Amino acid sequence: MTSELLLHAASAPARSRGRALQAALREAVRSGRLAVGTRLPSSRELAADLGVSRGLITEAYEQLTAEGYLRSGRGAGTWVGDAVRATRPPARDLAPRPVGARADFVPGTPDLSMFPRAAWSAAQRGVLAELAHPELGYPDPRGLPRLRTALAELLARRRGVVADPERIVVVSGVTQATTLLGFVLHARGVRAVGVEDPGSPQHAELYAAAGVSTVPVPLDDEGLAVGALRASGVRAVVTTPAHQFPTGVAYSARRRAELLDWARSVDGLVLEDDYDGDFRYDRAPVGALQGLDPDHVAYAGSVSKSLAPGLRLGWLLVPERLVEEVVARKRTLDLGHPALDQALFARFVERGDYDRQLRRCRRAYRERRDALLDALREHFPGTEVSGIAAGLHVIAALPERYGPQERFLSEVASAGVAVRPLSDCRHARAEAGSEAAAAAAAAAAAADEAGAEGQSGGKGDIRLVLGYAHLSPARIRDGVRMMAAAVTH
Repeated sequence: MTSELLLHAASAPARSRGRALQAALREAVRSGRLAVGTRLPSSRELAADLGVSRGLITEAYEQLTAEGYLRSGRGAGTWVGDAVRATRPPARDLAPRPVGARADFVPGTPDLSMFPRAAWSAAQRGVLAELAHPELGYPDPRGLPRLRTALAELLARRRGVVADPERIVVVSGVTQATTLLGFVLHARGVRAVGVEDPGSPQHAELYAAAGVSTVPVPLDDEGLAVGALRASGVRAVVTTPAHQFPTGVAYSARRRAELLDWARSVDGLVLEDDYDGDFRYDRAPVGALQGLDPDHVAYAGSVSKSLAPGLRLGWLLVPERLVEEVVARKRTLDLGHPALDQALFARFVERGDYDRQLRRCRRAYRERRDALLDALREHFPGTEVSGIAAGLHVIAALPERYGPQERFLSEVASAGVAVRPLSDCRHARAEAGSEAAAAAAAAAAAADEAGAEGQSGGKGDIRLVLGYAHLSPARIRDGVRMMAAAVTH
């Protein structure tokens, strides 16, 4: 266990390896992955496991003992101390990407080299030339009317939403959209929301920041298990129905109808995170869930996958009954999104540049998905890829002969290949005794009774979430070859 947590640090350059080992061990204690009272391997044993000098391990143990992270006694070994209060680990898809990986298949990032610099620069010059002086003042916290109007037309045309500009709030990405809704729901007395399990780990972190706990709700082959959702007792749920993250399932028409029936029956709210809905490769994208019931669905999206996450630009379309509360909360958070950025993106949309960028990305990402599937077939025969042909990642289930999964992950990491197992996307359960824990238990029991499979795979499976959008076809092929060489030596 300890050696697996330190494996990446042990491969750091020699001059910084000691500091890297200390930092990794410190973080493992802080995050709770090494629990209070855990006995650590002897310095000799751990050094042998990691292939480093015993002195580096001894020095790390001594340093962290001095800082209070560890405790030791003569002849009694080294233990994790109780001076540090463990914190929840950061949301995995918000964590920094691995540094120094020879091949990086961690999902979540588009190809940033495809950012349309020339068109963006032209739009910026045009905006600076035409923007009236008063528009540089404090903006409407909902967003510039020009951008909200452009977004309403864009989203209605491309995603089939019912888009009233007065119900659109311009936000700093889906992250802020989620947090805004969390604060609003908390103010209305909501203390727990449902989340897809497996799903995006960041949802639990964002709702926790608003004082709202999350209840994991399992999936089946059609989407969220609505029977489990009903049993949980929650009245709000986060979904990714166009292309579920991470399983790649598109909610069936029947499941979409069942989910909306649930929302109406409890006067609840569905937050639709449309994180990559524009990227469907085998047919036209399925329209947004919000278009079927705009009074019970809040719709969130951003340019993070189509342009760049660093722009921090997105939108939240909310039911009419929530508009005033969301706008008030947006005002207190940041007084509104930067006016220049909004005007620039409005022009970019109005002139058709955004549509051209989406077409360009879709062509490139489809080619890269095809390259990944071809490489997996060549180097890992028998691999099953699940989910629809869409988005920026795939789920790959490798044959058991390459396992067990823990050894597979260790070997590919040692070879400098960064991958993410599907198990990383499972949500942590609430502590026993809490309302959220009771709701989660009820949801799990209902799922078992209904036969929901949870999309997590059986014992012995190696299930990976492989991102490909940020890699060229050549890098994809090389990375899969390196991964295969690491586990078939």
